[in-house]
Formats: sequence, structure tokens, C-alpha cells
Amino acid sequence: MNTKILGAFAAVALLAACANQNAAQTGSGATAATSGPVPGSQEDLVANVGDRIFYDFNQSIVRPDGKTTLDKQAAWLAKYPSVNVQVAGNCDDRGTEEYNLALGQRRANAAASYLKAQGVAAARISTISYGKDRPTAMGDNEQAWAQNRNAITSVR
Repeated sequence: MNTKILGAFAAVALLAACANQNAAQTGSGATAATSGPVPGSQEDLVANVGDRIFYDFNQSIVRPDGKTTLDKQAAWLAKYPSVNVQVAGNCDDRGTEEYNLALGQRRANAAASYLKAQGVAAARISTISYGKDRPTAMGDNEQAWAQNRNAITSVR
């Protein structure tokens, strides 16, 4: 008797699993799978806007290509008014720790100031400098250094 009951439960579970899989594949029902990043998330920012801008050696002036990215970030932030961000300034590994922390802060401040000038409320933006402590590219060559001279915007 117990075997028949267990068999019936197994059959019902198997049919339920097949029905859920079929609904997800056809896009019908509440179990349909969604694709892409969650709107307003860090993944959405990275995939649809871009999360970083780059600087020239020993500079904290926002370049034209950086302005384009920051314009997109400002528009994205206008679309998601409850999202706050942190802008982190980074440097390549040349120079002293103190110098790079100060330069990284100037880079973060420059990016944040640009966002504020585009209408993003100052209360939604925080800044931090990591100096040379968080490289995004490894290596002691111009290609790696260029990647590490950046300001990265992160959702908070």
C-alpha cells in the first residue's frame, strides 16, 4: 500500500516538474525565466551604461570619452532615482602611496562633480580613493597602467 502511495506522489511530482519546465520554455505563466540584469542593479549599470572612465597619466581631468560615459551614467541615475552610487578613484602602481591616494581622490571627485553638474543629487554620490591598492589589470607596462588609471562607479 505504501509503495502505491509513494508511486502516486512521484508521478504527481514528475508531472508538476514537466509543467513548470514547459511554462518556462514557452514564456507563459509566472515561472517564465527572465533574462538580463535586474534593472537598477550594478550588473545593469555595467551592461547597459558602463561603470568606469579612464584618465591620462598623472591627470584627474575627465576626458571626452569619460564625459560620454558619465552622461550615460547620469541618464541611468535619473531613470533610477532611488539608486545611490560610490565613485572610486584609482591609480597605476607608480608613485608613492600618499600621492596615489590623493590623485585617486581627485579622480573620484572629478567624476562625481561631473555627475552632479548633470543633475544627479550630491546626496546620492559618495567618493573614495583606493590609490594603487585595487588594480584592475596586472602588469608593469603602459597597457596595464592605462587600465588602472580610472574612476569606477558602483551601486550602493
